[in-house]
Amino acid sequence: MPADYNGTWEIISNENLDGYMIALGIDFATRKVASLLKPRKAIKQDGDCFTFQTSTTLRNYECSFKIGEEFDEVTKGMDNRLCKSVVTWDNDKLVCVQKGEKENRGWTHWIQGDELHLELKCEDQVCKQIFKRTQ
Repeated sequence: MPADYNGTWEIISNENLDGYMIALGIDFATRKVASLLKPRKAIKQDGDCFTFQTSTTLRNYECSFKIGEEFDEVTKGMDNRLCKSVVTWDNDKLVCVQKGEKENRGWTHWIQGDELHLELKCEDQVCKQIFKRTQ
């Protein structure tokens, strides 16, 4: 049985966000504002169907997908690019590959204890975030 991702998660750690955003081509001013934000994630999981809602004081982003099915994703709130995305299970990890203008783009989520880990990749940059379960 895959991990249960249901819940609300508050960010507690954010490593190399600026490097990741530079790889995405995000301008200086937007990067500085983004570095101050404290995102909250709400994840709803029903079997292999997921809805991720990421909220900040500046922007909100929602993404729904089914494991193994490719979908069109506009990375609203980051670089606003269209990607062809697919999420798969790797044991208890959720792994997303995003195909589009940028190479080696995607993310991986996994749970350790009451922490949600997220690695965001673009080109040669990796941003590592940790969230703590609040609900």
